[in-house]
Amino acid sequence: MSAKSHRLEQVVILGASGSIGTSTLDVIARNKARYGVFALVAGSNVEVILKQAREHQPKYIVMQNEHAAASLRVQLSGTPIKVLSGTEAMCELAAHSEVDIVMSAIVGAAGLLPTLAAVEAGKKVLLANKESLVMSGQLFMDKVKRHGATLLPIDSEHNAIFQCMPGDIQRGTQSDFNAVGIRKILLTGSGGPFLTRDVNTLEQVTVEEAVAHPNWSMGRKISVDSATMMNKGLEFIEAKWLFACQADDIEVVIHPQSMIHSMVQYQDGSVIAQMGQPDMRTPIAYGLAYPERIDAGVKPLDFSDMRDFTFTHPDYSRYPNLKLAIDACRHGQAATTALNAANEVSVAAFLDKRINFMDIFRVNEQVLERSTLNDLKSLDEILDMDSQARRLAGQIIAKQG
Repeated sequence: MSAKSHRLEQVVILGASGSIGTSTLDVIARNKARYGVFALVAGSNVEVILKQAREHQPKYIVMQNEHAAASLRVQLSGTPIKVLSGTEAMCELAAHSEVDIVMSAIVGAAGLLPTLAAVEAGKKVLLANKESLVMSGQLFMDKVKRHGATLLPIDSEHNAIFQCMPGDIQRGTQSDFNAVGIRKILLTGSGGPFLTRDVNTLEQVTVEEAVAHPNWSMGRKISVDSATMMNKGLEFIEAKWLFACQADDIEVVIHPQSMIHSMVQYQDGSVIAQMGQPDMRTPIAYGLAYPERIDAGVKPLDFSDMRDFTFTHPDYSRYPNLKLAIDACRHGQAATTALNAANEVSVAAFLDKRINFMDIFRVNEQVLERSTLNDLKSLDEILDMDSQARRLAGQIIAKQG
């Protein structure tokens, strides 16, 4: 066996302090003979990153916040770990020649540039940052193809869809659904914490209620997106780009138990579904080792102990943000870029208790109505659209306040 065969695959984790990042480190720790942690990338959470650094011994740490980086330098002095800061350093490490795999799990638009850097360097990119595709779908996928990157979806739903697809679709040698007998993608969603709540009381939803997801452990922003089902709307847009299909090829299905993670319906009447515990370590392990399977630390389903499965269509009066996202997907890139930006601002305002729960939709809707939605053909135009939408959302919120 050659020395090269003993080399550990080096992983950069963008968003290491979040739930996806910590789950990725858990899977890596279970498979130390295969993977090494090259770099941890985070925003400002010194406490979590310090603990991770001591346990996993990365070569580099990058913090978005320089104050956080300075604190870590002091606490890691005497170790070989190098601590950097800023977006440029994130991009450099994501594209580093020693890196094999990049986990893209930074929440929001902040993940776009380092993820694109990994793509442009031809890395194996595990995409858990759906905003990258929502903001820059065609540009992003064109770069994946041009630079020979491997893109594997990590969101549980897209990972499930990927697993249910024929091999030709997985390998990228075929993109025509008709040619491989696919009728429709069935994108499942739990419905969040307000699936059965009286619609007339949604104005009174508190922050604490909105972040309490019934099935998944997630960050606050994603939990709010799940409560509004904007998260499913963003996933709808992401699925369009990941699987090179149209909005009419995707259908959202409410499945409260979150055991079936998504399905693919075929023209012969068959439906192939991917099932498992609501645990992100399963899609993470699948992405790390694809096309192999490795230990994820997730217990198998016990079918003798499972609850009944239920499925319904989404109620858009309960989830107007979902309808808004699907409409934006049909409209085009400028609409989805603007919507993502507006939603990040409006959710932050809700979490700060400056607007109420249903105002999230109203702000997002007004931003789309007031934006000039021209074709976006470059990264600069995408980032400019993002900035304009954020400013407009801020102005709308300030006026409401």
